[in-house]
Amino acid sequence: MSATTDHPPLRAVPFRAPTARLALKPVSPSAGHVELDGAWWPRSRDLTHELAALADVLDPLWGRITRIAVNSRYWPIIPRKISVNGHVVKVGWFTSEQDPHKILLLSYTAGRWDLLVIPPETSAPSAAWLMAAASASTGPRLTATALMTAEQADGTSSSYEATTGRPGRRAVGM
Repeated sequence: MSATTDHPPLRAVPFRAPTARLALKPVSPSAGHVELDGAWWPRSRDLTHELAALADVLDPLWGRITRIAVNSRYWPIIPRKISVNGHVVKVGWFTSEQDPHKILLLSYTAGRWDLLVIPPETSAPSAAWLMAAASASTGPRLTATALMTAEQADGTSSSYEATTGRPGRRAVGM
């Protein structure tokens, strides 16, 4: 056999950006919307890019995402809309009406989901703990801010100050 028949020809494979870092509860959307349906750990504070990646993953799982709401405290720029899977998703923001550590996603077909937003600056161990706590289907029902405060009180691996949204003094590298 010749060298050309021993191996299949090489082909270019397009690079796909990493998917959103998520941890979701295995149950349907929560009633009353007090509890969290999971956690999202964005890679940056670029909300346009991060929301597109998040909705791209959730659209097939939860149905077409139509609206997203965030608290504007930790996002320097909030887009009015983003394009996801060939449709437009409207983005809104609230200040006092919405927990600053939570994102709200709406779908006409499937309802509402509330996700804890783990700051991108958070260390991997802290993010893992927060993702597990937010997506646990048992245990106490905590708000997003309560989870962030609990993680900060634990304090051994945090790189995030729950009250300011800035990297903490005890940062641990990833």
